[in-house]
Amino acid sequence: MSRWQLRESVAKAILLWRHFSTRGCANVNAQMQTYLMKGLHLILSKRITKSWSNRRVQSFLCLFAVGLILSTAISACGNASASKSDIKLRLVSFSVTKAAHDQIIPKFIQKWKKEHNQNVTFDTNYGGSGAQAAAVIGGLQEADIVHLALPLDVNKIQQAGLIKSNWENRAPRNGIVSRSVAAIVTREGNPKGINTWADLAKDGVKVIAADPKTSGIAIWQFLAFWGSVTQAGGDEATALDYITKVYKNAPFLTKDAREASDLFFQRNEGDVLVNYENEIILAETNGLKLPYVVPPVNISIDNPVVVVDKNVDKHNTREVAQAFVDYLYSTEAQREFALLRYRPVNPTVSQEVASQYPKIETLFTAQDLGGWDIIQKKFFGDGAIFDQVKAKSKA
Repeated sequence: MSRWQLRESVAKAILLWRHFSTRGCANVNAQMQTYLMKGLHLILSKRITKSWSNRRVQSFLCLFAVGLILSTAISACGNASASKSDIKLRLVSFSVTKAAHDQIIPKFIQKWKKEHNQNVTFDTNYGGSGAQAAAVIGGLQEADIVHLALPLDVNKIQQAGLIKSNWENRAPRNGIVSRSVAAIVTREGNPKGINTWADLAKDGVKVIAADPKTSGIAIWQFLAFWGSVTQAGGDEATALDYITKVYKNAPFLTKDAREASDLFFQRNEGDVLVNYENEIILAETNGLKLPYVVPPVNISIDNPVVVVDKNVDKHNTREVAQAFVDYLYSTEAQREFALLRYRPVNPTVSQEVASQYPKIETLFTAQDLGGWDIIQKKFFGDGAIFDQVKAKSKA
């Protein structure tokens, strides 16, 4: 081997070493690296003893050193990859998603481990959507990901500076990952004759409902009540009169959907429960078979998921958090939502299970009621329509 070839080999070795180093892979003792480089320079400059002057010996030693550098660097890179530290994701969600997440999270953990050779653990917390949003804003829950009952709660977290603007445009389906509609459950035999939204306002009917100040389902309930009038041709005065009668029939308001379900199913309170369609079907799978109706004029209950930017940057979890959000839209994850009777947003899965759901003749959205900014100010701000209705219902 010529002296020029030796220099070229060493130069390539050094470049490869630097390549590994810039990728954070050359996790090698710095003193060893210095000794190796010094030895190479000695060999090439012939500043070693005469007994090493034989060209073949010099070539062998040089190539041996080059090989040692590369094998050490590559080995270090492999060890670094194999020893990725575990990572924890903090997921904050509204109460009724727990059953779905319990099925989806283990599948994601397995997928991430296979693809990235890294263990992921989840710290999950469930509760009323409004209360969960407040906990994230207040720092009581440092969520990496929020999966909440309605976009309004995500908007509040964004306004607090924890989520970047235009979050809807950074995920498929405008950030909506699960969907349902409202359903009405009655007692066995339906003794009060509850078949339509209008029947909830009849005298003598006891309605179990949640509080819009703390619960996402309660906001959807309110909007379903209101839209059942306005989206069917009625005016707002008629809607206000109807909704006031409904809340007079609700003696108290629970903090979230799960508490409302427990009150109705476990404690046998009330004549009628308005809840998510999927939550009612979940209760059926647990042996509580009660009659229910899905009104043909109904609201699309859209549940968003989003990465909490400030927190993932603080925890250095952005990559895996975004991967989990993306996974929730996958065919595999959406099938798990569908098994629990959410209406899937993945088109493939939606077609697969379309026949399982009652048909909705008039399906309206929050946008049909003015959009979330208007909804918040008009219905749920301080002194707005809900506060007025609540005051009248107690009179």
